[in-house]
Amino acid sequence: MNMPGGMALARMDTVGMADPGDTSFSVNTRIQVSATKKPLFFYVNLAKKLLSINGQVDLSALGLATSTVVTVAEILKNNGLAETKRIQTSVVDVTLDNGRTVQKAKVEIALDKSANFDEIVNFKDDDAGAEKAATS
Repeated sequence: MNMPGGMALARMDTVGMADPGDTSFSVNTRIQVSATKKPLFFYVNLAKKLLSINGQVDLSALGLATSTVVTVAEILKNNGLAETKRIQTSVVDVTLDNGRTVQKAKVEIALDKSANFDEIVNFKDDDAGAEKAATS
């Protein structure tokens, strides 16, 4: 995978990331996480949205962003919103802008929507609406 500086971007649909023969990770539900591009809760909220639409989300990151992916997955799991389906780690060669090739750690975490996802999300939405009405 050739990306400038080896940075991954947050995109709901990626081209060229998944091996065409590998169906273990869905391209339509993949979030590529960057360590510096977006705040942590951007990825948490995006993952929640994909979980509500598709029932699954695949988080992927390279290098320093791997800790962000793990944090996002743990936040979703600890809030009862997701269950871990699979964790996959590897090392990939990344060609930098200067033509040099370096190896980067890669992690992919597949999450499924938890059984009480809708109940938890609706409760939080109702709670937020009640707070807003009380302050008006």
